[in-house]
This record gives sequence, structure tokens and C-alpha cells, in this order.
Amino acid sequence: MKVKISVVIITLNEERDIKRCLDSVQSIADEIVVVDSFSTDKTKEICESYSVKFIENRFEGHIQQKNFAKNQAKYDYVLSLDADEALSEELIASIITVKQNWENVGGYYVSRLTNYCDKWIKHCGWYPDTKLRLFKKNHGQWAGTNPHDRYEVNNDKQTKMLNGDLLHYSYYSIRQHIDQVNYFTDILAKEQYNTKKGSILSIIIKPFIKFIKDYWIKLGFLDGYYGFVVCSISSFATFIKYAKIRQIQKSK
Repeated sequence: MKVKISVVIITLNEERDIKRCLDSVQSIADEIVVVDSFSTDKTKEICESYSVKFIENRFEGHIQQKNFAKNQAKYDYVLSLDADEALSEELIASIITVKQNWENVGGYYVSRLTNYCDKWIKHCGWYPDTKLRLFKKNHGQWAGTNPHDRYEVNNDKQTKMLNGDLLHYSYYSIRQHIDQVNYFTDILAKEQYNTKKGSILSIIIKPFIKFIKDYWIKLGFLDGYYGFVVCSISSFATFIKYAKIRQIQKSK
């Protein structure tokens, strides 16, 4: 069955990345919807230079914002992207094929390949970072734990995998990565303090296990210097999350 696709993007101060994202979807999008959380940079100006439906909506969480954005789509078939993502040529070709013949599935997964300080990270547990991003909007919803959202299709719907990578331009500097860790661990600690123990043992052991798993078992060392940096910061993020959980639990 031939289908039309709405590309849906959520944004907040994305002037650095949004043009690349919009350019990459021009050949496959029948509609582009941008849901913005009241950016203060040039995001709105850049988006409005394209043929997009631009909506401003107060941000209450990644899951909530993505479900809101999904529901603004005109068409039943939705490709959901973040502003710092873009489609590879192979992925574009796969989506064009799917548009000509959508199979009886609830959605399609893609592999996400992350660019870190101009280095493509192919190990460290970061690749293949499979994400369900192309879906029929009434056959599922965004779920998970903020800020780590995931799209879930209804139980009776099958899924398939698309060829090609979703290119993720994540961090331009190590400082940006550390700032994001601080932001995300604030959210995670508030979400998880009732379900995870902020014990001294967790604070000591879990970061160590995280590093061993990502650097050695998941071959992070093959990504060279930045593989070591990524695995070290991921381990540090685990430490910070559990330290913040402990602080919240103590304050309660």
C-alpha cells in the first residue's frame, strides 16, 4: 500500500542542527511538523524558511512532547526525528521503498550511528542503537522513562528493520557531553529514586561495571581515544545518577 509520511521533529534551541535535519528529509516528507519548546535562538526562523508546520508547545517531558507532536501529524504514517539527527542516503532509499509498499507492520526500526566530536562511534554500546522511528501513529505511543523515551507499538503489531543509518550528531565537545550528563541525571534521579537504591555499594560498583561492559565487552577500545572518553563519561554518568538518587532519598 502506497502511503504518505509526516516527518515530526521536536526542538529547543536547535539552530546548529535543524537545517541539516530538514534538508535530509526533503525527498521523503509529505509534511514536516516541528514542535518547538519556545526556542530563544534562530530555530523558528530557520524552520519557517522551509515549508513546515511550526507549533510551539510547553515542554513537560520528552515522552509527553513526542506524543503531542505525533498527534499533530496530518498523515497516519509518521517519521519521528530529533533535531540533531539526519537520514543517510541508504536510509532515504529504504524509506522511499517503504512509502511505495507499506507492509502490514506497526512500524520500522532504524540503526542510529552517533557522531561524537567528529568521530563516528561504532562500539561502546552506542551502535547499532536501534530505534523505532517510522510508524503508523494510531498503532502505538511514546513510553519509557524520561529522558530515555522509546516508541512502543501495540502488542499485535509486527515491526521490521530498515537498511541504512540514522545519523546522530550528538556532541561537538566533551564539555557539552558532561553538561548533558548533568541535565539527564537530574531527570533520571527524580524519576528513579523510588525504584533504585542509592546505596554506597551502588555508587561504587555500578560505574565500574558500566565501564568494563562498554569499553571491553562492547569493544569501546576499538573507537580509539574518543571510545575511551565516551566509556569514561558513561561510567561517570552512572556514578552521578546514583549519587543524586542517594541525595534525594536522604532528603526524603
